[in-house]
Amino acid sequence: MNKASVFHLQCGPFSLSLGKRTLIMGILNVTPDSFSDGGLFFDHEDAIAHGEALAAAGADIIDVGGESSRPFSETVPAEEETRRVVPVIEELAGRLSVPISIDTNKAEVARHAINAGASMVNDIGALRLDPAMAGLVAEVGVPVVLMHMKGTPKSMQIDPHYEDVVEEVKTFLADAIQRAEQAGIDRSKIIVDPGIGFGKTVTHNLLLIRHLSALHALGVPVLIGPSRKSFIAKILGPGDERREVGTQAAVAAAALYGAHIVRTHDVERTRETLKLVDAIKNSVTPDQ
Repeated sequence: MNKASVFHLQCGPFSLSLGKRTLIMGILNVTPDSFSDGGLFFDHEDAIAHGEALAAAGADIIDVGGESSRPFSETVPAEEETRRVVPVIEELAGRLSVPISIDTNKAEVARHAINAGASMVNDIGALRLDPAMAGLVAEVGVPVVLMHMKGTPKSMQIDPHYEDVVEEVKTFLADAIQRAEQAGIDRSKIIVDPGIGFGKTVTHNLLLIRHLSALHALGVPVLIGPSRKSFIAKILGPGDERREVGTQAAVAAAALYGAHIVRTHDVERTRETLKLVDAIKNSVTPDQ
């Protein structure tokens, strides 16, 4: 078990304390084709209602995305991605008392989302897929999640190979942090994500969760997103309920190994899982 270091994160008007308990990022996909819930919240009113439900269930951050990043997915034009997410963010920003993150690798989409009320950028490309993204994040001063991915969503699951997945992911993220700082992004605004399911085999994913504390050496908060990923079904077998049970097991392990934030579809179950896990992590002997 590894206790996470404590960090303070300012997201616009919102202040988050990371490390005292494991925070929850609730997933809101405004897409027709995401791997788990594609199409369920594609209608703007449905998406807004779901965002409110995620916050009511205990999400500390709502992560809104308008482009699927499932394996072999195609990219969505920035104009269409913006059309999907901006009305939802605008409405939720006026209703919620938690920060909204924009899940995008496109600077144009991020700028529109921030103008609409988002106060964090979750970039699966770690500032590599759009050369304008780093400058935008530095300019507006919002926190950014830098995620490891081998290749692109379209190519990432084609025979991924590593000599040492933990060290290679750690090196990639160290380089991403350096790139961000060189662009003018303050280190206090950076979060890293090992990218579970993004160019990894089942074994790679398991090793990254088991050795998550190795990322603490980077000196920034760690986010992880194992929710409903295919490695769970490959271990437990097919079925939505198995994926959700497996998700909670992965969430518990990630929290015990030092995750600061977990990204999840089912916020209510995750909140209950983390309430117990954090109680175990923070327990003390009777004489302490």
